[in-house]
Amino acid sequence: MKRWLCVMGMFLFPLSVFAKDQVLNIYAWPEYIPDFVIYQFEKETGIKINLSTYQNNESMYVKVRAVGKNSYDLLIPSSYLVDRMRQQDMLEKLDKNKLPGIVNLNRKFLFPAYDPTSEYSIPFLWGVTGIFVNTQDEALKTVTRWRDLWDKRFLNQLVLLDDSREIFSMTLISLGYPANDTNPAHIKAAFLKLRDLMQNVKVFSSDTIVSIMIDGDATVGVAWNGDTFKASEENKNVHFVFPQEGFVIWVDNFVMLKNAPHKEAAYQFLNFILRPDIAKAISLYTKYPTANLAGQKLLPDNIRNNPTVYPSDAVLKRGHFQQDISSDALALYEKYWEAIKMGA
Repeated sequence: MKRWLCVMGMFLFPLSVFAKDQVLNIYAWPEYIPDFVIYQFEKETGIKINLSTYQNNESMYVKVRAVGKNSYDLLIPSSYLVDRMRQQDMLEKLDKNKLPGIVNLNRKFLFPAYDPTSEYSIPFLWGVTGIFVNTQDEALKTVTRWRDLWDKRFLNQLVLLDDSREIFSMTLISLGYPANDTNPAHIKAAFLKLRDLMQNVKVFSSDTIVSIMIDGDATVGVAWNGDTFKASEENKNVHFVFPQEGFVIWVDNFVMLKNAPHKEAAYQFLNFILRPDIAKAISLYTKYPTANLAGQKLLPDNIRNNPTVYPSDAVLKRGHFQQDISSDALALYEKYWEAIKMGA
């Protein structure tokens, strides 16, 4: 009997040690994966999550390119970056047989232009980029268009997202151009128009914008709908505006890096995220709409039916989905963005 227990111990002990030593490296937007979700996954699986965060898609892309292979396992890029990374052979083709939870996704988000076969990405959270206003100032109730932000009455009052693609898309739309325009003349026109806007800009911020809206440190600016809804729960004067000229719709997706060092752990986490109860919990925490239809149906009515979080199809028809742009156009965006930030 002792000999049998000894033999069993030789097999069981390494397995338990292996389970404890399993890790998963995730690179994500701040606040997208709550601590309680990480804790629950680690408790259920024995897999430890190493979570790193980034402030925008471009910085994430540069970092991933720099560190190379065998670094991160899962990322959460926006739609246009999924397209770029897919075409550059940076992403692992997902084995759908290992992802039964895919059936919970909203079919609206399957087979998008940035991943036509839905083989490289799992839609996670999505949203709209628009305008926030604090209607404690009665005059702000008249803000309905991007072009209104250039009004001289907003001198040194605006908050802009610290995101070149978002701000250039907003400016291009205000000029009547496509949100994903690659025409150098149009991009230059957007730069010149943005330069005129700078006198109205108080601060660039993406990660602190919720607190800015809640505290009233700024009363108007560019924001994402989920952040605006979160702020409105604390400050009832904060409202979201879907600009009349149109707006950007973005989708953030889970992807697996090519040569990810912990693929099986990554599949376990993806299935965990695809569970309706987890999708619901993350959406409640972030206040962003989920691409998980089964999870969306579990949300309370005040969120599931809220027009800021889940705008109607009629409103969404004015939206422009983010798409990737050419390397030359991207370099031009970044050149002009640096000049804007430097005050040139």
